[in-house]
Amino acid sequence: MGRNNKELVLRSFYALAGVAILAFGAALLRVGQVGLDPYTAANIGIGETLGLSLGVYQLIVNIVILILVFIFEKKYIGIGTIINMVLTGFFIDFYTGLFDAFFTTKMTIILQVVFLIVGIIIFTFGASFYMSAKLGNAPYDAIAPIIVDYTKSQYRIIRIAQDIFFVVLAFVFGGPVGVGTVINAFFTGPLIDFWNNNVSEPLIDKGVQKIKKAA
Repeated sequence: MGRNNKELVLRSFYALAGVAILAFGAALLRVGQVGLDPYTAANIGIGETLGLSLGVYQLIVNIVILILVFIFEKKYIGIGTIINMVLTGFFIDFYTGLFDAFFTTKMTIILQVVFLIVGIIIFTFGASFYMSAKLGNAPYDAIAPIIVDYTKSQYRIIRIAQDIFFVVLAFVFGGPVGVGTVINAFFTGPLIDFWNNNVSEPLIDKGVQKIKKAA
């Protein structure tokens, strides 16, 4: 296997690990009933209205968004895009099922606070990990950059507006909106930047450099 192929495999592994980690964080927020990120919350609400699981409904929506991304700016599509769009919803369903089966402790306010803090930390770390693999954006994450490319608007403003739109959708369709949703809508970016600079990018770059030296 050539150096480039080994690097692709390594980055794909990191992207997959990142998706599995962020889904675990999202499941913690879901089980703790403190609200999920805007996109997932909206998909849960609309999916339940249609009688579909999160994994199935989110995959359908991701395919629709992916087609639009391909039309307008396909540079944001990569292996990481496919990994995220296909697996995230099903991972969240899987972890939620495990929690429901084995976590029998009554949910208290203290436990909810713990689930909120730990869930946000794990969710943002996982998001940072898959993004730092640099194998493409999730369809939802590609929306704001594409709008920025075409309008030259500030990314932060576009992303917040996008998240608020999905918060409204989640609220209308009875999705799990809560303090975790608000935190995700306004503070996910800074937390992901922290993980990018201090953990994810240094770790992934170190792994890539080992491959290059061994070649």
